Amino acid sequence: MRFSRLIILLFALFAIGMIAAACTADDNGDGDAAQGETLKTVLDRGVIKVGVKDSQPGFGNLEPDGTFAGQDIEFARALAAALFNNKNSVEFVVASAADRFELLSSAEIDVLIRTTTWTSSRDIDLNASFTVTTFYDGQGIIVNADSSIQTLADLEGSTICVTGGTTTEVNLATRLGAAGINHTALSFDGDAEILAAFGAGRCDAWTADKGNLAGQRANYPADAGGPDSLRILPVTLSKEPLGPVVRDGDTEWFDLVQWVVYGTMVADELGVNSGNMQAMAANPPNKDIATLLGVSFAGGAVSGFGASLGLSPTFMQNVIGQVGNYDEIYNRTIAKIGLERAGSLNASWLDGGLIYAPPIR
Repeated sequence: MRFSRLIILLFALFAIGMIAAACTADDNGDGDAAQGETLKTVLDRGVIKVGVKDSQPGFGNLEPDGTFAGQDIEFARALAAALFNNKNSVEFVVASAADRFELLSSAEIDVLIRTTTWTSSRDIDLNASFTVTTFYDGQGIIVNADSSIQTLADLEGSTICVTGGTTTEVNLATRLGAAGINHTALSFDGDAEILAAFGAGRCDAWTADKGNLAGQRANYPADAGGPDSLRILPVTLSKEPLGPVVRDGDTEWFDLVQWVVYGTMVADELGVNSGNMQAMAANPPNKDIATLLGVSFAGGAVSGFGASLGLSPTFMQNVIGQVGNYDEIYNRTIAKIGLERAGSLNASWLDGGLIYAPPIR
């Protein structure tokens, strides 16, 4: 009798465990992606879903014609070119500061490429893995050109616009608090709301990543004074490394996202661009370029790294041919908002900057 009861109890516990596992899989939405199989899910779907911003010129912005533009957008297209040989096989999902990590963890997007700062708490606590940094930014402050505010100390008693729920909000409180500068932080959901508040005079200053401020300044409406009516203070409040983010526990997908981006950096270092890529592939001048493009060198075996990523050996030809190398992407997007690459942290390591890719070998 006792033996029978034990068998029944064990069977009941097993059944409960199976039901709980099934419910967990259902709650995760996209089951394959949740189990660390994002690459398979994306390939089966035929399109990559990328969380982006739609209000930051230079990085992620919705243009008047309804298309997306910016550096983050170009890296999304680079992934699509690598996966499908079609840079347009991408679905852009607008991700707000408040919901971006939820969209990622619930597998509603495959990767987040949305000016998201790499921090310890986000990396450790949010089921997120940050890949390569694509832009080294820092937090700044913008004011009206005729404002009396010239330094941080001049912000005493001011009202400052900031996006809520961001590292920007935390940095503002920390930096000005440490300096003993009394101020009022006026929080908003996003750039559009801040633009309206700033234009209406509700804020004396606006703080955000300098890349964002430069983009907003470049596109500031002519009827509000245009770019010359704004001034960015010569101060930097923080470090803001930005780049693509994927879910924890998905090494295959992490590697793919990271090395597609690294591939654009390596192409820049080696002088391979969209204009000369085909000639380089047909007659590579050295083994490093042959490896990057997935072709043989001097009659030897093909030594590309695409197969290790589950891609065609020539996938970087698709990326470079359709999107370009890192420098081409930068000049097409960020340079347009007035942030020159030369002399900045985002210059190549060959020119004293921090853009540096591990060797492909």
